[in-house]
Amino acid sequence: MSDGSGRRPPYGAVLCDVDNVIRTFDSSRLRALERVAGIAEGTTAKVAFARETVLPLLLGEITSQEWAEAIAEGLAGLVPEPQTAYDLALALLETPFHADDEVVALLRRARVRVPLVLVSNAALELEADLDSMGLSDLADHVVNSARVGLAKPDPRILRMAAELAGTLPERCLFVDDGEENVEAAAALGMRAVHFRGPADLERALEPLFD
Repeated sequence: MSDGSGRRPPYGAVLCDVDNVIRTFDSSRLRALERVAGIAEGTTAKVAFARETVLPLLLGEITSQEWAEAIAEGLAGLVPEPQTAYDLALALLETPFHADDEVVALLRRARVRVPLVLVSNAALELEADLDSMGLSDLADHVVNSARVGLAKPDPRILRMAAELAGTLPERCLFVDDGEENVEAAAALGMRAVHFRGPADLERALEPLFD
């Protein structure tokens, strides 16, 4: 595939994570509840995203409601009342979110040149969440771990995304905020970028825009 000038784009596709790249979260209410409960800020997330707790959600084996119940169980003993544990779990589940407009604009520009595939470790609600942010048309494909039964850093989900984009892994630019996911992509020969902010994405996409 080439652009209108006949040049071959430097990448055959862009594969991009969703959470903490495209989608950002406002955890202020959860932090306030943790302070009231007398636990350190971040405790709920630490329990929630422990691999043994979150992996069944990411593989589509449990619902988000069941995940909230597992979080509450994990918080038992850390807070005085079971209801407090459940309230914290629910606050995490219902954390408000929004799209990063700068990231979205960069990805829309990139998609003019090459296919864009979103590759996300997510719950079954991901597609509805993208729609709620006005992003249902952002990408050519969405590879949701909960729907395919594979989660990053499993290389199989990355190969699946490259195949959907119609290119080889070594022709893909992969962008993710998780270091282990970036390492897995690099091991497949992808140009892997550890996302810390929009500037990282912009630098990586510059060759497409030249």
